Amino acid sequence: MQFLPHEDFDSYPRTFEADCAKLEAQGCDVLFAPHEVDLYPQPQTVKVHPDAGLADILEGQFRPGFFTGVFTVVMKLFMSVFAGKAQGVAVFGKKDYQQLMVVRQMVRQFVLPIEILGVETHRAEDGLALSSRNRYLSEAERAEAVQLSLTLRMLGRDALASADALARQLPALEARAMDSLRQRGWQPDYLTVRRRQDLQPPQAGEDLVVLGAARLGSTRLIDNLEI
Repeated sequence: MQFLPHEDFDSYPRTFEADCAKLEAQGCDVLFAPHEVDLYPQPQTVKVHPDAGLADILEGQFRPGFFTGVFTVVMKLFMSVFAGKAQGVAVFGKKDYQQLMVVRQMVRQFVLPIEILGVETHRAEDGLALSSRNRYLSEAERAEAVQLSLTLRMLGRDALASADALARQLPALEARAMDSLRQRGWQPDYLTVRRRQDLQPPQAGEDLVVLGAARLGSTRLIDNLEI
């Protein structure tokens, strides 16, 4: 449900065997890996809708309905795995920063007895955030792809240097970062600085996160950096 009709659900890289091997190496005893028909036995007309203030910005703006799909399937997962349990733990990567926040909000709103842990993004040696979609990149694109994280770091440094004038200077800083990627052949959706607590525009002195999404060739990459 979180994939739009023109997106890559059918071709999305799947690494089931490799995932199983990694889990087994870590001592995993049981793997829950339902098929699509198990979680969607009939057309999904009942859906769980997130708070628009958090879910309709950034990724939600460019992928309408994405977080409704995330909410619905994660709720199905939680109900399948944690039903009858007094307490559960679920781990989500910080690379999908907005998704992590949406899931945490869902758990709070529904008072689910589940602790949500956010895990730091794993990166290649050059700084590229690891992602299944990196497999789509050509050799030349893979070499260029690290520019997304480098540009986010540059934007983060500029934002911190702006200090008390952040709110006034931020639009220009974000526009400059976007232009720097466009000049290298990227198609950026957004490069922005937000406050961590709710992904709204920041004020001076708040904990911040820099987030970006951009297309390189036919591959859309996302990344973020807490600053």
